[in-house]
Amino acid sequence: MLIKSLPQSTPIDPPTISIHVQANDSPLAGTSGTKLTSQLIRERIYKEAETNVALRILPGPTSESLELRGRGVLHLGVLLETLRREGFELAVGPPKAVMIPDPDAEGRMLEPIEECTVLVREEYAGAVVQKLTIRKGEMVSYETDEEGWVKVVMDIPARGLIGYMAGEFGNDVHGQGTINHIFKAYMPYRGAIDTGRNGALISMAAGETSGYALAPLQARGTMFVGPGEQVYPGMIIGESSKPLDLHLNPCVKKQLTNIRSVIADDKIVLSPPRAMSLEEMLAYVGDDELVEVTPGR
Repeated sequence: MLIKSLPQSTPIDPPTISIHVQANDSPLAGTSGTKLTSQLIRERIYKEAETNVALRILPGPTSESLELRGRGVLHLGVLLETLRREGFELAVGPPKAVMIPDPDAEGRMLEPIEECTVLVREEYAGAVVQKLTIRKGEMVSYETDEEGWVKVVMDIPARGLIGYMAGEFGNDVHGQGTINHIFKAYMPYRGAIDTGRNGALISMAAGETSGYALAPLQARGTMFVGPGEQVYPGMIIGESSKPLDLHLNPCVKKQLTNIRSVIADDKIVLSPPRAMSLEEMLAYVGDDELVEVTPGR
């Protein structure tokens, strides 16, 4: 009997991004999903880990939550989208980098560094390099060709790519570029990253939004909801144009009286609400905020 050893396989990159998942406990919980309990969510996620080799599961900060670690926001977003389509309702915290202690220096933390390769038109390369540098990226190489394309290689913290790959990169390159990243090594923590996000517009009332209420609120910032949507107190309904959070009432209805005006009522003009993908929502929320992942929303 001949025993032939198999060639050494390529090692799987370690998980670099983590999120906390729990059952949805908002006032709108149970309105669109069918699998609502934390026990059902736990069983489904552990079953997923049997085939998803890059997924790691750890206990969460509470007995009802789990910490999921994956290879990036897109990797974890695919899992959340699968659960959403299966009828689960989840509440998901913001993604964070998986930090480990430095064995050589007590008290210092190491963070995952990604080797990011960008292929883009030369006229848009400057904007991409500037954005990645702000996110603590360091230039490795910069190559151009005769056709006007640029290949940029940068080392950047994994947390620096959160939010940039989801939609901001496509806007910077006007659809003419690709971005890829692969785990490189754990290196010393490079400091805080300022994403420049403004405050949130937060609903202070429960009910159905109305165009009459949303029209004057558009001057306060960018809206995430349109008329006819259910909201509740504490729900984020938009992004403020200022750094501080602002509490608003988007459910005010026009009073119907028997008093008539000589002139016709003003026509209400509403801008379309800002639509975000699941990955963009995860990258947008702050440390004290959660994303509701439900089949209907």
